[in-house]
Amino acid sequence: MRVRFILIVTMFCAIPMLAQNMRSVFISMPDSITPLLTKVNKEDCVDFLASDMKAEGKNRFDGTAEMKVLTDDYTFVQTSEIGALEMKLLPINDSTKVICMVTTVCASACDSDIRFYASDWSKELNVEDHLQIPMADAFYLMPDSLSEEEVLIRKKADMHLMKASLSKDDTSLTFIYTTPDYLNKEDKDKLMLQLRKEAIVLRWTEGIFR
Repeated sequence: MRVRFILIVTMFCAIPMLAQNMRSVFISMPDSITPLLTKVNKEDCVDFLASDMKAEGKNRFDGTAEMKVLTDDYTFVQTSEIGALEMKLLPINDSTKVICMVTTVCASACDSDIRFYASDWSKELNVEDHLQIPMADAFYLMPDSLSEEEVLIRKKADMHLMKASLSKDDTSLTFIYTTPDYLNKEDKDKLMLQLRKEAIVLRWTEGIFR
């Protein structure tokens, strides 16, 4: 009797873990979170990709959406000509994972929004509990002083824009400073001289990107 009880408990405990793969997470994602994609869109994308077909379909506004990558813990979907969605399942402990979602829109410059959800979509989590988003100053070189022209160029860069990217291969999150892209070429070239060449890369450790 004790053995049967243990087996039953083990089976029920295993169900959430089995459900925590990106395929099921993507299909069960509420429409309110991704209004461009219907449940049929999501199911078709997964099925097409599993059949080695191009996972492409029409979004709600008759644009084209395409799932480009799907692994056990990651997906990348081009939701429109200018929009993209990335998701990664990240471990909190041996039995619990969270969803990190990055949505990016690229017009004259790309800008990303990052959110976290429970793995069953039951609630949105506080971003601050899992990530400290880099400030603009983190992308700039720090000279002892700035010329008047350099100060003027920084003032023109008055929008803090970043493109964030998850990795399908590991649990890193990469930030690229995209503010220069909305400036004219002359101002962009001048601003680039004040920026660090390296992107900012954070690693997921003990439930936080560090």
